[in-house]
Amino acid sequence: MSSFSDKIYTFITETMEATSFEEIEVIQTLWSGYGKIKRLQVTGCNENTVVVKHIQLNDTVTHPRGWNTNISHLRKTKSYQVECDWYQNWSDKCSQLCRVPKCYGFLEKEGETLIILEDIDSAGFPLRLHNINQTRFHACIRWLANFHATFLYSKPQKLWPIGTYWHLDTRPDEFAALDDLALKNAARAINDTLNASPFKTIVHGDAKIANFCFAENENDVAAVDFQYTGGGVGVKDLAYFVGSCLGEREAERQENDILEYYFQQLEIALQEKISPATFKRLQKNWHELYYFAWADFHRFLKGWNPGHWKINGYSERITKTVIDSLN
Repeated sequence: MSSFSDKIYTFITETMEATSFEEIEVIQTLWSGYGKIKRLQVTGCNENTVVVKHIQLNDTVTHPRGWNTNISHLRKTKSYQVECDWYQNWSDKCSQLCRVPKCYGFLEKEGETLIILEDIDSAGFPLRLHNINQTRFHACIRWLANFHATFLYSKPQKLWPIGTYWHLDTRPDEFAALDDLALKNAARAINDTLNASPFKTIVHGDAKIANFCFAENENDVAAVDFQYTGGGVGVKDLAYFVGSCLGEREAERQENDILEYYFQQLEIALQEKISPATFKRLQKNWHELYYFAWADFHRFLKGWNPGHWKINGYSERITKTVIDSLN
């Protein structure tokens, strides 16, 4: 029995050239109750299973932290449009080195959006991990480096002009709630410094460990969830990823190694795209901006949820150094 309407049922079967399908499971409920991600068993076509992201943009939603503003609703609505555009216009540029799900089709109609995606589990990436070893950690950084190299100098058409869900202009409510006055006074300069980089790429925008899908082979990884994909510097993704899976001691201890490995992989990925001299300028710029990216996310966190576990001494020290450099 399908919970989809007749029009959506027909759309899925026609798109997949299938005779029928059954819902196997709900993989995830979307943030604030905007819909569900489901796995389907498909009959009569080349794929045994597919994943559908079914977005239902209700006016009445419940945000888990109470941010039920119109700004929040419009941001999420836009994010699903961006994800559709990402899969339609951009995702096929990703190689196996920055693997993403294939998109089979999408439907946008009357407040509903449906995206039909390759089942990345069946494609060989079935593992979701909260704690990863160094090999898998490097695999994610390598994915980011190849993703950023793929889209270096790309204009984010039909994506977010500035990628990531936390950047200053899209978070006025959280900025207003921020009570760290030194950080509040520096927030615009931090934001502007990040956006002034001459070396822009497309960033994933939500590159946390939960959005990486791991293979049994520890060297292979794929990524999902492209709602906040847009323009920016690659180290915004890198800083956010590191903060999502390492505590403050490990993030600080491994800082130099992380940056060295990321830029090593980025240089390899860019060797046929830019000159060695240009890469050196990019590396210098992005290395400096790694700390600005960390401080930028720290600003969002302190306004959004002052008790969050990611607010720690390492983040405070980085942010103070950034603020001091601006002064």
